[in-house]
Amino acid sequence: MQKTLMQEKKIMRVKFMRSLGTVAMLLTLSLGLNLVLNSAQAGDDPIAQSVIKLPLADGVSMDDAVDSMKLRANVLNFKLVAQLPLYKELEAMGIESGRMEIFQFCDARIAHEMLKHNLDFAAYLPCRITLIQDNDGKPWLVTLDLNQIMQQVDLPAELEEQAKLVRDNIESIITAGANGDL
Repeated sequence: MQKTLMQEKKIMRVKFMRSLGTVAMLLTLSLGLNLVLNSAQAGDDPIAQSVIKLPLADGVSMDDAVDSMKLRANVLNFKLVAQLPLYKELEAMGIESGRMEIFQFCDARIAHEMLKHNLDFAAYLPCRITLIQDNDGKPWLVTLDLNQIMQQVDLPAELEEQAKLVRDNIESIITAGANGDL
C-alpha cells in the first residue's frame, strides 16, 4: 500500500513536470516567434544593426582594400596586431570559400585604460575588421558598430573621448579600405 502511494506521487510529479516543461516550451516558442515577427515587421535584423558593412567601391581590389586599411591604421597610430586568413585554412581543409580574412587593430594605451575601467571590454578587443566575399563573390568590409556599444555603457568623460577616438579611427580604416584610399 505504501509503495503504491509513493509510486502514484512519483507519477503525478513526473506528469506535473512534463506539463510545466510543455508550458515553458510553448511560452518560449511564443516569445521567440513574437520577437522574430516583430523584428521582421520592423525590418530589424539585430545582427545587421550591430555592424558596419561597406562594399568595396568599383575598381577597388581586395588587396587594394587591405593595403589601404593598413596604411590608414599606420597614419592613425593604430597597430595591426593580427591578420587571420581564414580562407586559407578552409582551403587546406578542402572547403571551397571566397576570401575571408580578419584584421585586428588596437591602440594598446586605450585598450589598457578601458580594461582598467571594466574588464568586460576584453570581449571587444582588439577591434576587428573582416574582409569577406558574399555568396555572389562581392567583397565587403564588416566591423562591429562601436556606437551600439557606447550607447549601452556609462563611461567617465575621459574614457568616453577615448572610445570615440577608437570608433572614429576604426570607421576611418574601414572607409579607407572600402574606397581604396591611400
